[in-house]
Amino acid sequence: MKKSEFRELVKKPVLLDGATGSNLTLAGMPKGVCTEMWVLEHADILVELQKQYIAAGSQIVYAPTFAANRISLKAFGLEDEVASINTRLVGLSKEAARGSDALIAGDVTTTGKFLEPYGDLTYEELLEAYKEQIKVLADAGVDLLVAETMLGADEVCIFLDAAKAVCDLPLMCSLTVSADGRTLYGGDMMEAVTTLQQFGADAVGINCSVGPDQLEATVRSMAKVATIPIIAKPNAGLPTITDTGEAVYSMDAAAFAKSCRALVDAGAGIIGGCCGTKPEYIKALKEMLK
Repeated sequence: MKKSEFRELVKKPVLLDGATGSNLTLAGMPKGVCTEMWVLEHADILVELQKQYIAAGSQIVYAPTFAANRISLKAFGLEDEVASINTRLVGLSKEAARGSDALIAGDVTTTGKFLEPYGDLTYEELLEAYKEQIKVLADAGVDLLVAETMLGADEVCIFLDAAKAVCDLPLMCSLTVSADGRTLYGGDMMEAVTTLQQFGADAVGINCSVGPDQLEATVRSMAKVATIPIIAKPNAGLPTITDTGEAVYSMDAAAFAKSCRALVDAGAGIIGGCCGTKPEYIKALKEMLK
C-alpha cells in the first residue's frame, strides 16, 4: 500500500480490529508461553477470529506478529527464527482476509526491555531488531505497519527510523497511556503527537491502557496539534480478575461503542478495540460510525 493510498483511506473513519491476546487466552492459550508460536500451533483459532473481525467490519486487521522481534523471542530460544515466524504469521492473516478488502498491518511492539537510561537497551540494538522484523514483514506482503502498546515516544521514533530504512509502507503508531494521558516513559500525548508526526508517522494515537470512557480528554488534546489521523484502540473498560485469574472487562459492546462515539467526536479517525474486545464490539463500532 502506498502512503498516498493510505491518505485517501483515512479521509473517512477507518475501523480496526479488536483484541487478539485476550481472545487467545479465552481460547485456551496458557500463560507464559510464546504467543507467536502458540498461534502457529493453533492457526485455526487465529484465522477464525480474524475472519469474524472482518465480517464485523474491520478494514484493517493486525497480523499476530506483536512480539516477534529478536529481543523478545530470545526468551524462548527463538531469536534466529524471526524470518520464519513473522512470514508464517502474516500468512495466517492473509488467509483470514482472503476474498475481502481488509488490509493487513504488520504489528510491532516494545521488546520487554527498557531503553537507556531507564534500562540497558541501546538505540542501536532496538533499531537493528526493528529493522530485521520490519524487513521480513514488508517482504511477507503486509499492506502497512503499526507499532502498538509502545511505552514512550523515544522507542516509537526508533521504530519509525527502522521502518523508513527498509521500506516505504504507511506507518501507524500507538502508545499506551494512563487515564491522565501520560506515557510510561513520561511526557503527554500532545508532545508525542507533535514529535511523531515530524518523524514521519502517518497516524498516531493510543491503545490498550484504559477504557474509552477515560480517554476523551486525551484525544481532544491530541487533536489540537495533530496534522495526521488519530488512532483510538482502547480496552473494554477496566478488568476485574476472577478467582481463577481470568480478566473480566467492565464494558459490553454497546457501552464500548457509545463511549467510542465520544472519541470520534473528539477527533479520533481510526478506531478499534484492544484487550477485552471481541468481534461483536467491532460490529457495534461499525453501527456507531454509521
